[in-house]
Amino acid sequence: MEKNIYDVVIIGAGPAGLSSGIYTSRGMLSTIILNSLKYPSQAVFTDIVENYSGFPDGINGFELIENFKKQALKFGCEIVDEEVQKIEKNGEFFLLSTLNNQFISKSVIIATGRRSKKIGLENEDLFVGKGISYCAVCDAALYKDKVVAIVGGGDTAFTEAIFISKFVKKLYLIHRREQFRAIKILQERLFKKENVELLVPCVIEKIIGKEKLQGLYIRNLNTDKVLEISCDGLFICVGYQPNTEFLKDFVELDKEGYVITDENLQTSQNNVFACGDCRSGSIKQIIIAASEGAKAALSLMESLEK
Repeated sequence: MEKNIYDVVIIGAGPAGLSSGIYTSRGMLSTIILNSLKYPSQAVFTDIVENYSGFPDGINGFELIENFKKQALKFGCEIVDEEVQKIEKNGEFFLLSTLNNQFISKSVIIATGRRSKKIGLENEDLFVGKGISYCAVCDAALYKDKVVAIVGGGDTAFTEAIFISKFVKKLYLIHRREQFRAIKILQERLFKKENVELLVPCVIEKIIGKEKLQGLYIRNLNTDKVLEISCDGLFICVGYQPNTEFLKDFVELDKEGYVITDENLQTSQNNVFACGDCRSGSIKQIIIAASEGAKAALSLMESLEK
């Protein structure tokens, strides 16, 4: 059976990918967005997006992404739940392989985003869903009136901690430094919470529990003293890694795995562009990802016209 040849395949259905899709499909390019269910957009897990222009009262992240999708679909963009596992150059076209299908395209936009890092605890994977979580919006309500811990010191950790504190009886914030990277307004909001206790400068030594998490051993880096705390859950917010493993032999990546582009957002491959959180040097904000998606689409359209 003959396969469709698309003008552009966009990998990723977050703010960057969907913004690209809006521009390319509105520009009359045949466009399909391939969306990984394994690594969904981080935006959908955000309870309230307060800094996206046009929403003075804020908007739920999932709702914002659904609005992006509706707008892309309105202009004829296809959106399919398929995870790209490999991209190859095939003459003048690109061949994108998923588990069950192959897609042929004249150009590609990479907008795969990033995902939460793990902290490398023994049995960390075994306790995911049994006390360990990487998403407060997804799981905070499960710990209503319980005791939980969160590890991290940046904006994401503080945003998650503020949200979790609404549900739990007590929240421990664990950070390896005495100073935090989170912006001041987030620190002020969290420190006003009476049910939050700081454990700094501390690291988690070990998980306590068999079938589910029951507590943690915490080591103070100044005194080397180990403290045992009882808790029902642990939220891990220690940074991100790009969803680019499948690209390592296809386009140039930086040392952390982010896609390197030029000023027009083109990668080391001609007619392959990258935008949003997976791109090296990108500022990790929804509004920036959306604007980069638009720029990548416009650059691609100009390239195809040439």
